Amino acid sequence: MGKPKRVLHVVSAMNRGGAETLLMNVYRNIDKSKVQFDFVSHRPEPGDYDEEILALGGKVYRTNSLGKVGSISYIKGLLNILSNEKYIAVHAHTDYQSGFPVIAAKLKGIKKRVCHSHSNSWDRGFAFKEKITLTFLRTLIKCFATDYCACSLEAARFLYGRKFIDHGKVILLKNGIDVSQFENTGNNWSLRDEINLPNKVKIIGHVGTFSASKNHQFILKVLREKLTKDEHFVVVLVGEGPLRQDIEKEAEKMGVSNHIRFLGVRTDIPRLMKEFDVFLFPSIFEGFGIVTLEAQCAGTPCVVSDAVPKSTDMDLGLMSFVSLNDSIDKWSKEIDRAISLEELEERKIIHRITESGFDIRRNVDHWLALYEH
Repeated sequence: MGKPKRVLHVVSAMNRGGAETLLMNVYRNIDKSKVQFDFVSHRPEPGDYDEEILALGGKVYRTNSLGKVGSISYIKGLLNILSNEKYIAVHAHTDYQSGFPVIAAKLKGIKKRVCHSHSNSWDRGFAFKEKITLTFLRTLIKCFATDYCACSLEAARFLYGRKFIDHGKVILLKNGIDVSQFENTGNNWSLRDEINLPNKVKIIGHVGTFSASKNHQFILKVLREKLTKDEHFVVVLVGEGPLRQDIEKEAEKMGVSNHIRFLGVRTDIPRLMKEFDVFLFPSIFEGFGIVTLEAQCAGTPCVVSDAVPKSTDMDLGLMSFVSLNDSIDKWSKEIDRAISLEELEERKIIHRITESGFDIRRNVDHWLALYEH
């Protein structure tokens, strides 16, 4: 048997973010005797998934970020990495910076150069200078990529524009999850026992990186509102990120810190999701929001901002979209309504998500088709 063909994925870092978790869902389900994934990380420290990648036969390369070294040095660094293997494809997941990896891939003569949009906005704003920058970065992508992917129509519009969509140039790849992880997770463990909460406490859960787009400060405001009417609420925050300490300080300042539990990075998301009474996701922008899919797969109702794409709704009656411009009181009432929903049968949930095309085991072939394999 010959060596497997190799695909190089360019990411920020292989931590437990949405795009990275999606990539791992795909990676675990491909035939690695035929296709192998390698990864480029822009962080010096090991990522959450690095150890598993190495165990599965993949490689993790580290390089300086574009912002640190500038475009020419950055492309040179990627060219050095591309010299290590004969890659059949380069797949860039760095959104508006994805043009630079595909430039390096073209210089190396790689036939398949894929850009993948995972976001429906960016954090720089849209003043004149920022619009010019974004136009330039989009132009690089359109000139040097051969394939254009997105996790949702909203993410496609942001990075490629409406004309690219209308002309059929964008491939929508569904953010699949392994639904089997949410079946029969067992009753031998309780989150309430782990973090010492009485049964009468209602848990508002959130999973996400502590970054501006995830809007953790809004979660604190919602919690403060809930506590004015009912002291039996606790927010559980799962994840890490640059703003965690700021959120901890803000919670102290607002007087809600005794009603918050910071769990850090966890590997047991399916069973955590099943323990939440409601999943709160007030993102300022979001390419898809794979965690809302995981929450629904666990049967947990979700109250999310209307910046989250509607395609995340699996039509199970579990998703409630609320504007960030609406009052905190409206968010509070939606949480109460969500908590009061009747529990759904696991069989019905799994069937619905699978038939909607979000079981990774069913859509992994769409990924491999990108690389003509």
